[in-house]
Amino acid sequence: MCNFQQSSNTNSENPTLYSITMREFSEDEEKLIARMFKLVGKRWHLIAGRIPGRTAAEIEMYWTTKHSS
Repeated sequence: MCNFQQSSNTNSENPTLYSITMREFSEDEEKLIARMFKLVGKRWHLIAGRIPGRTAAEIEMYWTTKHSS
């Protein structure tokens, strides 16, 4: 499972802490994402629309994490 956290400077007036927790992708989801990416490119919202329970942000984060050099 991938966990990403980012926090702002704690000395600021409005400290912000947010995290994005991403569930693991099944093998079927990974295959579908790869096929859809070949068809539609970086149109994450279209890809996410084919995978119930996934958001465009999750799909994009998965893709960029898995395929970064």
